[in-house]
Parts: sequence; C-alpha cells; structure tokens
Amino acid sequence: MTDTAPPRPRAVLLGVQLPGVPDVEFASSLDELARLAKTLGLAVVARVAQRRARLEPGAVVGAGKLKELAGWTGGTGVVPVGPPRRGARGEPEEDDAEEPALEEPQATADGEPRAALVLVDHELTPSQARNLERATGAEVLDRTAVILAIFQRHARSREARLQVEIARLAYVAPRLRETGGGRDRQGGGIGGRGAGESASELDRRKVRDRIAELRTELARVEREAGTRRKRRSQQNTVSLVGYTNAGKSSWMRALTGSGALVEDKLFATLGTTVRALQPEGATRVLVSDTVGFIKHLPHDLVASFRSTLDEARESDLLVHVVDASDPARESQIEVTREVLASIDAADGPRWMLFNKVDRLDTAALEQLAADHPDAWLLSAKRSDDVARLRAELLAFFERDMEEALLTVPYALQRLVAEAHARGHVLEETHDASGTQLRLRAAPGVLARLRDALRAG
Repeated sequence: MTDTAPPRPRAVLLGVQLPGVPDVEFASSLDELARLAKTLGLAVVARVAQRRARLEPGAVVGAGKLKELAGWTGGTGVVPVGPPRRGARGEPEEDDAEEPALEEPQATADGEPRAALVLVDHELTPSQARNLERATGAEVLDRTAVILAIFQRHARSREARLQVEIARLAYVAPRLRETGGGRDRQGGGIGGRGAGESASELDRRKVRDRIAELRTELARVEREAGTRRKRRSQQNTVSLVGYTNAGKSSWMRALTGSGALVEDKLFATLGTTVRALQPEGATRVLVSDTVGFIKHLPHDLVASFRSTLDEARESDLLVHVVDASDPARESQIEVTREVLASIDAADGPRWMLFNKVDRLDTAALEQLAADHPDAWLLSAKRSDDVARLRAELLAFFERDMEEALLTVPYALQRLVAEAHARGHVLEETHDASGTQLRLRAAPGVLARLRDALRAG
C-alpha cells in the first residue's frame, strides 16, 4: 500500500479590473497570482473577478461578489457590523471565533473541502483584509503577503534571510491587532509595557526593535558582500536581470556550467550567484544571476534587496532577459525598467534578450523581431544560441583590447597573475630579466600594469 501526498490547501483568487487595465494584462496578472499560489504549494480552485472603478473601501468587491466568494469558503458573505464581540476574558465569542486551521477545512455538501485561503491580487489595507476574513471565514493574503511568504520560503543565504525578515516585519507592523480586549496594563522592567501602553502598541515596539537589530546585522553582512564586490570591480562583469521566471538561471547554467537552480517557479533565485563564463576566451568574464522582479514588488523588498541588486548596478553590462512566450511581456519589460531605474542601474550598457523563443510560431517570432529589432531572440535550450551569446559577450569585452609586450621582474610576479586575470596572455616566456608577456587586454588594464611596473 503506497502513501499518498496530503492534499494541498485550497485557495480562491480575487481580482478587481480597474479602469485603464487591458483585459490581457488583467488576465495575465491573475495567472501570475495563480503561479505564486502554486509556488506556495496551494491548489487554486476558483477565480472571482469584478470590474470596478476602484476597490470597494470596505471589502474590495461589491456585496454580490462577496457572496460569491464566500460560497467557495463557507463564510456568510456579509461583513459583520461593529467589532467582534468578546467575552468577559477578552476571547472571541463563538460567532466570531477564528476560522478552522488549514489542515481541517470545512467541507461542502458533496464532500469537497472549502477553500481555506483567499488570495487578493491587490495590496489591501488592514481593515479590508480583516473585513474579507470576517465575511469569508478564510485566511486572506494580499499580493504583497503572498510574495513575502515565497521570499521567506526560498531565502537561503544569511543576507537574503535578513532582508526578507526585515521586509516581512515592516509589512506586519501596521497590521498588528489588539488582543486581550485591548485593555491597557502598566508594568515595569526592561521591555515591559509602559503606563497606558496597549498590547498592540507593545507588539509594534517589539517589531521596531527587532527591525533595528536586523538592520544592524544586515549592515555587517552587506559590508562583507561589498568587500567581495570590490575585489571583483576590476574584472569584466555581466549581470542577468529581468522578470521572475524569465529564464535567467537557465542562461546562467548554460553560460557558466554552474549548478544554478533552475525551476519553473517564481522567485526560485533570491541571492546573487557569480560564476565565470565558460569556456573562457581572450578575457575572463564574470556572470551574475540576480533576484527576479515582479509587478508590485513590495517597496520594502526592493529596499532590503538593494545591496543584492548592487551587483547589477556595478556591472559593466546588463542582459535583460524576457520571457518571449508570456503574453504580458511588454508590461514585464516596463516593470524591470522601473526597478532598475529605482536602484540607479538604468543608464549603463544593456542588451535585451528574449528567451524561450522556441515556444513561438513563425508569425509570432517575426512580429517580435519587428517590435524589438535590436533585441536578441534566443533560447537557453539551444546550444547554438548559447554559443552565439557567449561569443557576443566575449566580443563586447574584447572590443577595445590592445596587444602589448611586457617584461615583469621576478620581484613583481603578482602582476603576472593580474595579467592572466584581466587579459589574455598570448605568450609567456622567462629569461634572466623576468617574465616576458605578450598580452592582449583593455587599454586601462595595460596602463595599470605599466604604472605598476614603473613604480615597482
């Protein structure tokens, strides 16, 4: 008898199409939310959508759609008037008790479990989220909360975990609710509640203190990462940037032979991986794979990951990878441009690479080429395309190289190592005067080597 996997928690998607949002973009946004849900291990059972001039201030959607939504979750579909009733000890009374745990969802008449979560494709105010929970009887997560949950699950490095935790706490702080009936108590001792300080105020203070601690620790980790970046600053660097799941890690693996994680999931890569282009050519080129972007990426996450994104800002070349098969690719391009501009990384050399073109038919491919005549149309799955991009990257960094003959005294052999690291040594011989190098390198590299030889 074989064991079966436990059923995945069921979720309903909720979206509001606002004026000015095209049908294709709205549908793509809900598709993206469904992929975010899949990444979290959820099973999407329904989508509830409505056209509105704006989000309903109380519960996002109108009364009719709220009833439809509650039909999937087992709620009443009505936001109770007034705050939840509480007993003498401050606990919620039965009518306002918390919804069942995700492992024990309510069941419908035909035995199918109710959806335990509602995922909203917008950023909600605390009151909107609370009203939706009371009307549906389910846990409500807005788009920001879903993204934060995925980041928290996928963070591997110490730096990424610190960055995600800071962003999560910044999101949670204004959403802390009163507990214990909201009664004020006085207390002494370090960290204790002050006179007239409510439970939620104490919780918020603890969150602020914790964020301060995390920022201090993150600053130390960032200094170490900055030192590593400084050591690489004299080398040729290219960063792969773009929307999440566009194929950056696939190109990283193809170009460098690295074991970069490649998954059909959003935000599979959170840290920055740096590897050398393989096989190496006339010069050494370092390729970095960066965290992917997404529509409405929480501001606190952009701020927290700024040091990680510094890798892109300081690169000699950005390769903007786009999923050519995604119908929302144009809006994804714009999102990436906005994020790059926010970290001051929009002005340097940048190539646009449309990936996954093997999924397009001839007509779509011709239209894409006409719309973006200066872009690369490639697929990381095709070896010829990988070889073509590799050759173009080498040509980019070798375009201004010059050839020179250098004599390096034995007392300055560290310069030989630098010559190998920063250029292409065409010939190396040794005699009584030192090491003779026939070197091809960038003019700046040759100037630094000559200055070091004269000073040495």
